[in-house]
Amino acid sequence: VTSPVLWYAVAGLPGLVRVYDAILDARFDEVAAEMKRACGPAPPEACDVLAATATWWRILIDPESRALDAQFAAEAERAIRSTEAWALREPLNAEAHFYAGGAYAARVQWRVLRDEKLAAARDGKRIKQALERAIALDPDLDDAYFGIGLYQYYADIAPATAKVLRFLLMLPGGDKTEGLARMRRARARGRLLQGEADYQLHILYLWYEKRADLALELLESLRKRYPGNPLFAAEIAGVQDRYQHDITASLPSW
Repeated sequence: VTSPVLWYAVAGLPGLVRVYDAILDARFDEVAAEMKRACGPAPPEACDVLAATATWWRILIDPESRALDAQFAAEAERAIRSTEAWALREPLNAEAHFYAGGAYAARVQWRVLRDEKLAAARDGKRIKQALERAIALDPDLDDAYFGIGLYQYYADIAPATAKVLRFLLMLPGGDKTEGLARMRRARARGRLLQGEADYQLHILYLWYEKRADLALELLESLRKRYPGNPLFAAEIAGVQDRYQHDITASLPSW
């Protein structure tokens, strides 16, 4: 079902892509200005999600610091409230559900970082529900397959403790092969989340697939596209040192 709000969101996508590119390039001083330009044609709810995403990436660059935690928690909560209200107003709008899933996705990563396992599992359930609804309404919304694929992968490989949480929350099991296929689809065909997909996929390749070579390829691609972000160079140096035992390559990366 096509609605004026859905058309409105699609029309604003190029501006949202520019915002996401600024975030991934760590040009955080430019994000507010880019969002102001984007959120003319783009819906304000999408910009709420990207505001929280920007703060999350600032935390990710310095994860030991909790200086931005309160700001992030408030921004994530605002994004969740606004996108859920949008989905309630427009229940047949696939993008409303997609951005609702995105709002929870930003918060779930932070909760995992801060070891809030039960709260993270609850957010994971909401992500899955929102994105499945988005795909049911619009099977061609390729970006939505990323979050679903990520859930399927982690649900399959989760340790016993996490599987107990999944059981308590009545979440279905996963399938890592299908999950990887869906994430690769989002990376190849999505319009907003290619950079995010590359970063998440490199973690899976490194930690679980034992393919440091593929992880390094993705990180090198991210460094070329987003040279302002020190995280990608640091991750490259770490892979070269810890996984490839190549200190000669690691030192220049650092």
